[in-house]
Amino acid sequence: MFIPPAFANTSAASGFDLMGFLPMIVIFVLFWFLLIRPQQKKMKEHQKMLSEINKGDEVATQGGIVGRVTKAGDQYLAIEIANGVEINVQRGAVSAKLEKGTIKSL
Repeated sequence: MFIPPAFANTSAASGFDLMGFLPMIVIFVLFWFLLIRPQQKKMKEHQKMLSEINKGDEVATQGGIVGRVTKAGDQYLAIEIANGVEINVQRGAVSAKLEKGTIKSL
């Protein structure tokens, strides 16, 4: 008795609604510029640094070992961590190339 009658929606469906997807598009663009793009740039710089490592460079590994490169191969490096002590590490395990004289200052 006090319930209003329900009427069917008579407007035609508009099809593709761009305004509904606009927030998702904006979020994806922000995600790309704030997370994905900087990470790709950092990876390219790291790969370039790894390819430029030569004999005599001072490096730090991901495990925190600091030493001087004595032999440089395609995949492995021999690093002298103390007088007469050499270890072999994968090239990808190097996290940073240090400036000359860093080991002496430690």
